Amino acid sequence: MDALDLRILARLQQDARISNVELAKAVNLSPSPCLARVRVLEASGTIGRYVTLLDPKKLGLTVSVLVQVTLEKQIEPALETFEKAVRERPEVMECYLMTGDADYLLRVLVPDVPAFERFILEFLSRVPGVGNIKSSFALKQVKYQTALPLTIKPATTLPRGRSRKR
Repeated sequence: MDALDLRILARLQQDARISNVELAKAVNLSPSPCLARVRVLEASGTIGRYVTLLDPKKLGLTVSVLVQVTLEKQIEPALETFEKAVRERPEVMECYLMTGDADYLLRVLVPDVPAFERFILEFLSRVPGVGNIKSSFALKQVKYQTALPLTIKPATTLPRGRSRKR
């Protein structure tokens, strides 16, 4: 992956619906090689998929909760059971296996507090092996981004009077 690939990725992170012609122009490349690079990035899995980001508040999903879950036993079957269960729940936006006090950290998005209460009582507390649940309600989203931090290295400069051999 070179600097040109990184520029393509950075631009696609800003607008995945950009046309190939516009993308090529933005990265200073002709359309055909630009499309070929995008296809290679897709085939390699660097570009996993294209998505539409929705505004949760406009869809009535106004309550974001960070949930720490500790299992009774940290053995592989218990971990697998828990992970399978949370993968099936649409309100679980993110789930991380953690080090530290809790085994998992979840970000849960629901329309209101009663919906979160139902999530806890009817689902999370019933998952086999769950030992402890601690929840923190997010009061305000200070930062949210989906774009990965790509480091685009500047072209290497040579001392004056020197040129690169090709």
